[in-house]
Amino acid sequence: MKPTPEPAPKDLNRTIVLRPMAGAVDGAREGEARLLEAVGLAQALGLDVAAAEAAPLRQISPRTFFGSGRVERLKEQSEELGAGVIVVDGALSPTQQRNLETDTQAKVIDRTGLILEIFGLRAQTKEGRLQVELARQEYERSRLVRTWTHLERQRGGLGKTGGPGETQIELDRRIIADRIVKLKRELEDVRRTRGLQRRARARAGLPAVVLVGYTNAGKSTLFNRLTQAGVLAKDMLFATLDPTARQVKLPSNRAVIMSDTVGFISDLPTELVAAFRATLEAVTEADLLLHVRDIAHEDSDKQKTDVLAVLAQLETGAGRSMPPVLEVWNKIDLLDASTRAARLRRAEAAEKGGQTTLPPVAISAGTGEGMGALLSAIDRAAFSATRVITLTLPPDDSGRVRAQIAAAGKILDESTDEQGHHTLRAELLVEDAARFAPLEPLPEEMRPAAE
Repeated sequence: MKPTPEPAPKDLNRTIVLRPMAGAVDGAREGEARLLEAVGLAQALGLDVAAAEAAPLRQISPRTFFGSGRVERLKEQSEELGAGVIVVDGALSPTQQRNLETDTQAKVIDRTGLILEIFGLRAQTKEGRLQVELARQEYERSRLVRTWTHLERQRGGLGKTGGPGETQIELDRRIIADRIVKLKRELEDVRRTRGLQRRARARAGLPAVVLVGYTNAGKSTLFNRLTQAGVLAKDMLFATLDPTARQVKLPSNRAVIMSDTVGFISDLPTELVAAFRATLEAVTEADLLLHVRDIAHEDSDKQKTDVLAVLAQLETGAGRSMPPVLEVWNKIDLLDASTRAARLRRAEAAEKGGQTTLPPVAISAGTGEGMGALLSAIDRAAFSATRVITLTLPPDDSGRVRAQIAAAGKILDESTDEQGHHTLRAELLVEDAARFAPLEPLPEEMRPAAE
């Protein structure tokens, strides 16, 4: 009788990806798209995907999430393929994760844990690392159900008898809680600094334009195209994590401050939304949002829904309404001729339709097509709430009123005549322009005659 061969050693860089399918809840097409997305997430972490499949679920097991038959197959599959990691594209409870690892003898990671790992890999700035660390600590706090083989109970009390002391899990929980408090304090400093920077830009009269969109929709490629910023732009989920801001010149010779942001994704972990509050505040405080969509993606409409859901979550958290949204239909160069023509006709019809929402702009950030139309659309939208007016102020009151106008908007140019009348041209919000309406230029017959 031949001895049973030893299973191949498991590689922690090799993974099996499972997308749970809860019966009729997930359509076949959506399930396939989500499985491909999960594979993309695993690859973004540098994992070698040895197998990927949808896993139908009739009911969720409280112990291992999957049924016993699926768990047994997972164990055999991981041994056969030498996969040391199993990625489950869903939310596992700490107990389910622990039991799956025990039963399959492989490391198990759920969707939230996978995204946190990617963010930890991508974060480059101090702010980004702080935000990722806070999200990770919040996540780990809920995972403290492991079997602690080191120090079941810390010694406490006095003398020989000892006291109840702290269990190791209690000690770890307290350490994590202290770390979270420290991280939140540091991020609050970051938040204050960002608020000061935004107010300084507002005083300079530069509207804030923020790019949002599903991950890998082409935001960073577009940002680089418009600003020459050199931000990492790859065909990879969450290629960009740290926010970047640059000034962009518009056709009217005015300028805006444009910011790139982290990509959104379906089921974005709540820990990340909370931890990235300092960064995502730029979204709620922007003057204009550019929603960059991968219009060539088969699930572009579903991705749009996911982005709008995250924006609604941010809106609720900020307690203020969202700024206007301009949709940017990116990657039109990847469409076939008939689909491309139909998309362009839709965008053109929306622009001519006089609708209340901003009409979309079709572009290709990769080839540069449509950049002129996009800049013109940004020009109109970012400054649509302002009006340029010319005012002539009487000599006895010009200093006080000029200071009020300068505080409310931006003075473009000004001059004073020999009689002391001060004429200035200013860009103001519509409501401020109405407030200063009585200070419109003096009628010709009331102005001093030229000598």
